[in-house]
Amino acid sequence: MTRNIDEYNFAGKKALVRVDFNVPLDKDYRITDDTRIRAAVPTIQKILNDGGAVILMSHLGRPKSGPEEKFSLRHLVPRLEQEFNTRVAFAPDCVGPEAAQMAQELQPGEILLLENLRFHKEEEKGDAEFARALSTLGNVYVNDAFGTAHREHASTAVIARYFPNDKMMGYVMQSELDNARRVLENAERPFTAIMGGAKISDKILIIEKLLDRVDNLLIGGGMAYTFVKADGGEIGSSLVEEDKLDLANDLIRMAKEKGVNIMIPVDSVIADAFSNDANIDTKLSHHIPQNWMGLDIGPESRELYADVIANSKTILWNGPMGVFEMSNFSVGTEAVADAVVAATARGAYSLIGGGDSAAAVNKLGYAGRVSYISTGGGALLEYMEGKTLPGVAAIERSDY
Repeated sequence: MTRNIDEYNFAGKKALVRVDFNVPLDKDYRITDDTRIRAAVPTIQKILNDGGAVILMSHLGRPKSGPEEKFSLRHLVPRLEQEFNTRVAFAPDCVGPEAAQMAQELQPGEILLLENLRFHKEEEKGDAEFARALSTLGNVYVNDAFGTAHREHASTAVIARYFPNDKMMGYVMQSELDNARRVLENAERPFTAIMGGAKISDKILIIEKLLDRVDNLLIGGGMAYTFVKADGGEIGSSLVEEDKLDLANDLIRMAKEKGVNIMIPVDSVIADAFSNDANIDTKLSHHIPQNWMGLDIGPESRELYADVIANSKTILWNGPMGVFEMSNFSVGTEAVADAVVAATARGAYSLIGGGDSAAAVNKLGYAGRVSYISTGGGALLEYMEGKTLPGVAAIERSDY
C-alpha cells in the first residue's frame, strides 16, 4: 500500500530513507555543490518533526571494487550536522552487525547515515538478500532519490517489497514527478523544448516524444553538427555521429510534418582546437572551415533562440548549447539561461532537466529564478520518454 508522506505520522518510527547524496567533492573531500543535500531536507525534517528517527542511505560516485576513501559518505557528516543542528551518527557499513546495532539504538529525533551502498556490488545488481538486510534497519521506507529512480537497484526498487504497507515517496520524488507531468500533460502553449549536449543518440527518444507535444524545438551543443551535416552543411572537424545522419534528417522531416518549428544554430563560435586557449572565430554553421570545430552557438543563433524563448509559456531545457565548462564557449548556454529566466519572470513555466543544464543555472546564480530544477537528468529523460522508472513503480505498484 502506497502512503502519502504528508498523511503519514512517523512518531516512534525508524524511517529508512533512500536519498541521493551523490554530491561532488574536491580533493580535500569538501562538498562543492550541496544542491542534492538541500533538496532532501524537507523530507528528513518532516520525519524528525513527527518524532521519528531517520536512517539515511545513499550512493556516492562509482567505486569499482569495495570501499574507497574518496567515495565515503563520512565526508558528508559535518554538512548534515550543520543543516540539522544535531549530531549525525555514522555507520561504517550499510549492512552488518554494527549498522544493525546503531539502527536499533537510534532514538526519536536522531539521524544515522549509512556508509556508501555501492561499496557492495549487490546494490547495483539489485540483489534481494542485500535489499532484505537493508530493510531490517527500519520499519518504514521512504524513497526520495529521484536521480536513481531509473535504476533497479537494491535500495531504490527491490527493498520496497519488504515494506508492503509502509512505503512512500519523499518530497523530492513527488515534486519531480509533479513537475514532469505538468510539462508532459498540462503544458501551456507555446511550448518550447531546448535540447543540447554532445550526441543525438542520447536524446533520440526524448526528441521523438517531444515532437508530438512542443511548438518549438531548439537544438544546440555538439549534436547540432550532426543535424547541420545531415542538412548538407560543411562542419569542419566538429563533433558528428556519422551513423545518425539519416536519423537527423528523419527528425527534421517529422518536425515539419507535425508543424514543429525545429531550429538548428545558423552560426557557431568555432575554434581550431578543443581548448579554451585555441584560436576563435564565428562562422555560419553550414560553412565551418576544415580543421575548425563548432564549440558554441553563435551570436545570431543566440538572438533567434532568445526570441523564441521570450514568446514561450512552457520551457523544457536539457543540455548546454556549447562546451560551457570553457569560458570562451559558455556564452550560448548563458544566453539561453538569461532568456529562460526572463521568460519565467514574465509568467512562463520553466523546467530545467538536470545534469549540465542544472549546473549552468546554478553556476550563474539563477536557481531561484526558474520554475523547477530537476535533480535527476537521466531519470527525468527516461520518464519523459515514457519508460517505467523502477524506483517509482516499486512505490506506486503492489505487483512490482
